[in-house]
Amino acid sequence: MAAAAPGPVELGFAEEAPAWRLRSEQFPSKVGGRPAWLGLAELPGPGALACARCGRPLAFLLQVYAPLPGRDDAFHRSLFLFCCREPPCCAGLRVFRNQLPRKNAFYSYEPPSETEALGTECVCLQLKSGAHLCRVCGCLAPMTCSRCKQAHYCSKEHQTLDWRLGHKQACTQSDKIEHMVPDHNFLFPEFEIVTETEDEILPEVVEMEDYSEVTGSMGGVPEEELDSMAKHESKEDHIFQKFKSKIALEPEQTVFTG
Repeated sequence: MAAAAPGPVELGFAEEAPAWRLRSEQFPSKVGGRPAWLGLAELPGPGALACARCGRPLAFLLQVYAPLPGRDDAFHRSLFLFCCREPPCCAGLRVFRNQLPRKNAFYSYEPPSETEALGTECVCLQLKSGAHLCRVCGCLAPMTCSRCKQAHYCSKEHQTLDWRLGHKQACTQSDKIEHMVPDHNFLFPEFEIVTETEDEILPEVVEMEDYSEVTGSMGGVPEEELDSMAKHESKEDHIFQKFKSKIALEPEQTVFTG
């Protein structure tokens, strides 16, 4: 059986966008900020979002909207990537997938509006399902401030951070808690990921560029030694070199799929 032809390569670029374009109902691909959860119920809990090495809460890094054509159960599909950003650890990575059919309890059957909706400028920390989100990171928040009963957190670390950065003063001002969410310096800067299909490039050109780079860096290595090195090249090495060749065409891209 003949191998399936590879699909088009898509490049992703981080660009500024109005806040309403990055909300869940717009099905965004984005970097940073709070996660725009696709499924508004059964979110991953604090245990799943803790670094396996240091135990601290992971930070949301990016999400990609990636529906699967022909799959009714994945008409909407998003991938979420979290990472540990606490030095000297910075080691944990966790990926979550969430998918929904077109007809579901959270979103309209029709495509989202292309215009801004009222109220989207506010930080929403409670989902339609009733679940509360952490004021610091935007993840599921099973903990509640014992004094005001209105501020919710994913962990003791984030409750302590929020208390130090303003909740201590705002705690008794119940009418302002949901509208006063300070910058905790925990989230990454937020940008929309805009994808474009890579223009076709002649294979001969790419191969020549790769060859020039190799010969220029290897200098006068004997041919026999080069042959021996090539024979021991692993599958992972080949894939990584292909990846490097692709991203070299557009160094500013943030996402590579194909």
